[in-house]
Amino acid sequence: MTEAILLSDLTKRFGEQTALDRVSLGIPAGTVVGLLGPNGAGKTTLINCLTTLLQPDGGTIRVLGHDPATDPSLVRANIAVTGQFAALDEQISPRENLVFFGRLLGLGRGEAQQRAGEMLERFELAEAAYTPVGYLSGGMRRRLDLAVSLVVPRPVLVLDEPTTGLDPRSRKLLWDMVRAEAARGVAVLLTTQYLEEADQLADRIVVIDKGRVLADGSSDELKLDVGGLMCRLTLTSAADTAAARQALGDLPGVTAEGDKVAVPMARAEDVGAVLGRLAGQGLPIADIEVTKPTLDEVFFTLTEPMAKETTR
Repeated sequence: MTEAILLSDLTKRFGEQTALDRVSLGIPAGTVVGLLGPNGAGKTTLINCLTTLLQPDGGTIRVLGHDPATDPSLVRANIAVTGQFAALDEQISPRENLVFFGRLLGLGRGEAQQRAGEMLERFELAEAAYTPVGYLSGGMRRRLDLAVSLVVPRPVLVLDEPTTGLDPRSRKLLWDMVRAEAARGVAVLLTTQYLEEADQLADRIVVIDKGRVLADGSSDELKLDVGGLMCRLTLTSAADTAAARQALGDLPGVTAEGDKVAVPMARAEDVGAVLGRLAGQGLPIADIEVTKPTLDEVFFTLTEPMAKETTR
């Protein structure tokens, strides 16, 4: 399958800090790749390099075969970007914004008007077509922001936390729109704070931290890599949780929050060994559940060692 986006050993430094450390990933046409990582992981730096806003210090980038270093205008012509903050004129209407950006991006007057009407219908904004943007809800503004980025069809779509702060209904509408773009053959790079969003939308998930790729695979593959099963234990108090975390500290991927401890394990039979350790410490267990790991647990298991490394 042809890669619409291809990054090879991408490296970016700011002084002595390495923001991207030999990052490699590919995104074929018609697929959604979720880029996950904690704050400071390098996600925004990667997007800025991809979209020609930053020059990398090493490695290569190709967007439909074009190199941002030598063909920045061709790269920009093929990428639609929706950032964390909408770049809309709040004094004018959604229709006027769409026509303005269409004209700015090279459409003729009639074509810009036609595309504006199509996007208003597609993004369920027709009823607010003539309402000043400043009066729209957060969900409508976010949909308009995405509509503006797509008013001129592009083969690559970069979404930087597109649903932050949206209510569940608005988030689902945006999810449906992203799926529709991928179905049209668009290559989508998505960063998000919502792990459920990546689980729902992404064909593949790339986890990065401290500028390094920690994992790359489908949601199911990452869950299997962390452990075939997840044992979730509910303790009777936060103090008992801390003691349980310490008792299980040598096991990989153990996490604790509130009165709960989660332990990755390869087989259901391993539960007995975990319970034996806690019983040996006199720690009562209020509840126990054994299931497949969630993407949240995968994320914390992968990034926790990096967090510990930083605090040393």
